[in-house]
Amino acid sequence: MSFALSEDQELIRRSVAELASRFDDRYWMHKDLAHEFPHEFYDAIAAGGWLGLTIPEEYGGHGLGITEATLLLEEIARSGAAMNGASAIHLSVFGMQPVVKHGSEELKAATLPRIAAGDLHICFGVTEPGAGLDTSRITTTATREGDNYRINGRKVWISKALESEKILLLTRTTPSHAVTKRTDGMTLFLTDLNRDHVDIRPIQKMGRNAVSSNELFIDDLIVPSRDRVGEEGNGFAYILDGLNPERMLIAAEALGIGRVALDKAVKYGNDRIVFDRPIGMNQGLQFPLADSLARLDAAELVLRKATWLYDNGQSCGREANTAKYLCADAGFSAADRALQLHGGMGYSEEYHVARYFREARLMKIAPVSQEMILNFLGEHVLGLPRSY
Repeated sequence: MSFALSEDQELIRRSVAELASRFDDRYWMHKDLAHEFPHEFYDAIAAGGWLGLTIPEEYGGHGLGITEATLLLEEIARSGAAMNGASAIHLSVFGMQPVVKHGSEELKAATLPRIAAGDLHICFGVTEPGAGLDTSRITTTATREGDNYRINGRKVWISKALESEKILLLTRTTPSHAVTKRTDGMTLFLTDLNRDHVDIRPIQKMGRNAVSSNELFIDDLIVPSRDRVGEEGNGFAYILDGLNPERMLIAAEALGIGRVALDKAVKYGNDRIVFDRPIGMNQGLQFPLADSLARLDAAELVLRKATWLYDNGQSCGREANTAKYLCADAGFSAADRALQLHGGMGYSEEYHVARYFREARLMKIAPVSQEMILNFLGEHVLGLPRSY
């Protein structure tokens, strides 16, 4: 059993950290407060070839695994970019796996090289207002009309829709009452986000404001059948190829936010003098930080196991969900404690820990809540009755 990263993996970590350090906390504070997409950062990541990390080599990528992808996104989050930086590239790095595995050669050739080069922005359209976490209840319909589909419906919490040229869109091609399993009859498309037929409305939200979250109102969007990913009716099975990796990426991002928040807290604890002594000398402040260090280290080990299992073709549902659960909890706790240690200054934007706090809180909700992970572990690992 080895816990060591390879030389190439260590090189990825160092190289990404060096690149990300060019965009400091002030850059991210400005982008967040201005609600402005970080184009300069995105372009630098693309120029470095990092967007193609997991794209197969024949389509212009590097063909690496989820382990390398988590190292990339952890270092980006840890640089102070937090979720604003990670979300800007998250889908490009691993979200295209359903297309890689199930898309036609024509669809892959038309999109994957552009993803790797960075000139194609894509958003992921699954969540709906009336379905929430129960994807089987989506009502966005795709009706076959010859060689095309006519799509109507509504999506919500769609990140990067404002910047995106295309959307990976999950629809219903067979009504739920006409299928044997509720997850049957869904079809996945990778198609143009035609603004003449898709109304995009940004959502006002608590944080991560450099990357928009949006409602989409889809009205008679005509999509050619060549934009369909795989076979009609199998879309739900295809998106499952991206769910465990997404949990691992989110876990890595939460880990990175927890690490940078802890770093800030330690520096402030050493520098801030109150009652003629650094506040980090006080056990009431020191012990919570030490506890967060231990929890981040433990959560990281589960994440490393999960990515190893995935990259070696083994079952990893238990580990991927556990990693997301533990990393999200440890990352948010570290950000909360960092803010608390800063006292009143933590509530200001000057020391940036307030931004980390806001963005770390998201990880306990998205892309799946902590409660739904416990449902999964209770039912599918412990063998308890389904609770929902």
